[in-house]
Amino acid sequence: MRYVIKERIFSIADRFNIEDEYGTPQYEVVGRIFSLGNKLSIYDLDGKELIYIEEKIFRLLPEYSIYREGSIVAKVKKQLTLFRPKFNIESSYGNFTIDGDVFRYNFNILKNGKPVAWVSKKWISLSDTYSVEIIDDEDHVFLLALVIVLDQVFHDGNKNNG
Repeated sequence: MRYVIKERIFSIADRFNIEDEYGTPQYEVVGRIFSLGNKLSIYDLDGKELIYIEEKIFRLLPEYSIYREGSIVAKVKKQLTLFRPKFNIESSYGNFTIDGDVFRYNFNILKNGKPVAWVSKKWISLSDTYSVEIIDDEDHVFLLALVIVLDQVFHDGNKNNG
């Protein structure tokens, strides 16, 4: 299934929809205003929280935890590298890695070495707009949470880290 994430560039708080390829809202992402570090939740259309994302503060490099139903399901840590960004993703859902050009937002998410999601950014837009294609039998909400974390690291990280 293909999703479209449209994050408003000029907004005080992170609040945006994740739509299917036909423009129908599937999920809503809401960030907390006035909090230390990024804190976001992914909700279904009935308002039920499906995923909670929290940035760990006071770290040398960006680090995020992803929660489901109050339990941590993944930790995403940016690794110190010179040229190509790398991430350590510890997950209860498998071994995840990122492959491709993360700086240009054209990359794949691999699970146990096999591609399960393809991410690309649309550059001509009034919002940060990503196309995310996910294999049908994978956990779509979790993979969308990984994409959101990567966007937070590179987009918000540029604002917060200079």
